[in-house]
Amino acid sequence: MRSSEKKQVEESKKAASNGAVVSDINGVPSVPDSAREDISNATSESEDEDWHNSSSDNDGDSSSISDNTDESSDEDDEDTKAINEAMLDYMGALEERRQREALGSEEEEPRSARTEVESDSSEDEVVPSRNTIGNVPLHWYKDEQHIGYDLAGKKIKKKEKQDQIDSFLAHTDGSKSWRKIYDEYNDEEVELTKEEVDMIRRIRAGRIPHAEVNAYEPYVDWFDWDGKGHPLSNAPEPKRRFIPSKWEAKKVVKLVRAIRNGWIKLDKPKEKPKFYLLWGDDLKATEKTANGLTYIPPPKPKLPGHEESYNPPVEYIPTQEEINSYALMYEEDRPKFIPQGFQSLRQVPAYSEFIKERFERCLDLYLCPRSRKKRIDIDPESLIPKLPKPKDLQPFPNICYLEYHGHTGPVVSIAVDPSGMWLASGSMDQTVRLWEVQTARCCRVWSLDGPVRHIAWNPRKDLGILAISLQSKVLLLDLELGTSDPDEVSKLLALNPSVMDNDGDGALVTWMKHENLKALEVKHSQEVLSITWHHKGDYFTSVAPDANTRAVLVHQLSKQQTQNPFRKLQGRVVTAMFHPSRPFLFVATKMHVRVYNLVKQQLSKKLMTGLHEITSMAIHSKGDNLIVGSKEGKICWFDMDLSTQPYKTIKNHHEDIQAVAFHTAYPLFASCADDSTVHVFHGMVYNDLLQNPLIVPLKILHGHSKTGGRGILDCCFHSNQPWLFSAGADSVIKLFCD
Repeated sequence: MRSSEKKQVEESKKAASNGAVVSDINGVPSVPDSAREDISNATSESEDEDWHNSSSDNDGDSSSISDNTDESSDEDDEDTKAINEAMLDYMGALEERRQREALGSEEEEPRSARTEVESDSSEDEVVPSRNTIGNVPLHWYKDEQHIGYDLAGKKIKKKEKQDQIDSFLAHTDGSKSWRKIYDEYNDEEVELTKEEVDMIRRIRAGRIPHAEVNAYEPYVDWFDWDGKGHPLSNAPEPKRRFIPSKWEAKKVVKLVRAIRNGWIKLDKPKEKPKFYLLWGDDLKATEKTANGLTYIPPPKPKLPGHEESYNPPVEYIPTQEEINSYALMYEEDRPKFIPQGFQSLRQVPAYSEFIKERFERCLDLYLCPRSRKKRIDIDPESLIPKLPKPKDLQPFPNICYLEYHGHTGPVVSIAVDPSGMWLASGSMDQTVRLWEVQTARCCRVWSLDGPVRHIAWNPRKDLGILAISLQSKVLLLDLELGTSDPDEVSKLLALNPSVMDNDGDGALVTWMKHENLKALEVKHSQEVLSITWHHKGDYFTSVAPDANTRAVLVHQLSKQQTQNPFRKLQGRVVTAMFHPSRPFLFVATKMHVRVYNLVKQQLSKKLMTGLHEITSMAIHSKGDNLIVGSKEGKICWFDMDLSTQPYKTIKNHHEDIQAVAFHTAYPLFASCADDSTVHVFHGMVYNDLLQNPLIVPLKILHGHSKTGGRGILDCCFHSNQPWLFSAGADSVIKLFCD
């Protein structure tokens, strides 16, 4: 070859090696005209010569030609090599252009052509991805028509998938189909460059991916050895570094044994929750502490308002009179901060209570236990039971109408006759008085030989007999009223001769005639505290708590006989009452109320009051409801058809309750206590067993004065009218009317 032709071939070779490939309008790489002329001249002159094709590796490996050839053959081989490479690129570009024209597609420029054109600008170095969905699983877009979003936020539509036969033919016909891979992320085929193919080959061969990296660079000693006579340590290696440790072996044996015995449980990897809070929990209240308790954030302090301002409004600044009034308040009611006005923030002095308040705040957070309380949005008015108004429940006693004066000592007991005309009262002044109800006139006075403890009027209207308990005796007194039958009363109060013959040392009581009064006397062994009549008026009970087994006795007036219904009593008896209509006896001890069936002679019920000490008891006229008063100031309402537990427990008094009473005709009941008050309630009992009794507080009655630490000692209702009588320790009896 001539020297000029050789130079042209070398220039074309350099242009090809430097990647100077010019693209036409359609994006197909084309060869320059000068290169074409060089190729045509070179091929025309070397038609008779053999082409020696050789392949070069990127590591610098090249095929060598035998040493026996001369210099002219070496030059011809180099020219042939350059020509072959240029021809292959040109023919490949033409073939690809034909395929695109045949398919009629306007595909993007191949990646190899894009990457071969290098640019010096920094913006072209980092080419952003087309798809910008981030680290999102692609199967989320499986059923969608798009695969992601571009930088502008527009959807990137999926390309139509080719048939398998068409894709197979395209791969077999294409000369560079082996370089193409499918990018699932961007839904496109990417053609690998020569550098990428070379990198893959090096990785498969077990070498460093980048050829320009030297894995065996010279060692750089960072330590300065100049002037150092010795190394860092001259000590010989100890023997323990070459012998297995016995202690480690023992520790391993212990751990293995603990794992086998189940002493150590290997934690399983925690599975990530499928659902989680997107923004997390700011307070971290869902996380648990080491003790397994939920973290409870401390309460936030109150934020400062207008009062804490250095120049608050005038209405927030207190006057001198208000500041002086703060000194008279209790410490807990006194304001902790008094607002003051300053012209500027520079004039504000240091807050003297800052350290103290901060210390108290820290102390509260450290010492005070906190518990999480779930707030329930409930209307407060819905929690209050809907009760009728007191004015709709009239009539009931609400005002003092009369006062009965005459006793000189505390009035301990009062009783109203069945007709409602007369009132009897017993006092500690050893007298019993008979009053006319409507006029408050004292009609008769009986002087006795001891303080009166309790009185009870016979429920029969035709018998004007009053039972009086004083000391260890019970007097059955004839009141000599005009409404009673005198013959029958005198017959009942006459001493039976057969009773005198039966009296002896073993008798329960002694029946005798009173010396001075027209009365019958029943003498007991111990002091009698209460008396109650049967609704027929022939039987009555007496309670003597200190008489042990004879504490409760039942007496029959017509036969003048006494019987003891109990062999043994459980606890100290307080009072006893008959059922209004059935043969039951209620016996109240300090904590329980027992109901006995007199016909079957057995215990029927035991009512659990839950009180410390019972003081009084009253039975409703229908007999199915019972109220009990106690020294705790509580009233227990029992619905015996419902349960043996209290239906309602009412804490209405501050001191000991002395008496409770039911009205026989109106739905009223009352209680009196040592706090000198009488509480009146509406207590409606329905015939329907499915409907609970209605209890409504109506009125608190005052008027008695406290004497000797005691207030009101007894109360009872009028037999016909909604009136209430109360007897106090101030020796006064009051009548409250509607």
